[in-house]
Amino acid sequence: MTVILITGGARSGKSRRAELRARSFPGQPVYVATAEALDAEMDERIARHRARRGGDWIEREVPLDLVDVLSETDRGGARLVDCLTLWLSNLLHAERDWSQEVTRLADALPRQHSPVILVTNEVGLGIVPDNALARIFRDAAGLMNQTIAAAADEVEFVVAGLPMKLK
Repeated sequence: MTVILITGGARSGKSRRAELRARSFPGQPVYVATAEALDAEMDERIARHRARRGGDWIEREVPLDLVDVLSETDRGGARLVDCLTLWLSNLLHAERDWSQEVTRLADALPRQHSPVILVTNEVGLGIVPDNALARIFRDAAGLMNQTIAAAADEVEFVVAGLPMKLK
């Protein structure tokens, strides 16, 4: 079992790096998408990601129940979760206990038999947000990333398409 966390800023190359890592394992890779196409821009973004990956992936759309889908898809190819920060946003909007869900995920990762590659955004490198909701999200994302990084076997930070190994 291998758990890899890949983090970085927007458009840093995280997803491409995660796809490359997922393909390096035997078996058919599983793409676990946490995004929902709620507007035309997101619909276009999802279409670009699908076109880039090609059709050899099993795709699962999971905006909330991430731990369940990891259990359901275990013992196959590598699972690529893209991305944890969208999942966190979904949890916040659904008024679910994000902290409890993150703990559930961190506890489930060591029990996986097939590799798991998780993509997340590093949102704490900029200025302090000017509104309460954005500050709550930034703080929750930072805590989530720390929790998942502690559970991961490897952590990479991607900048300008270049990965840096952190763990």
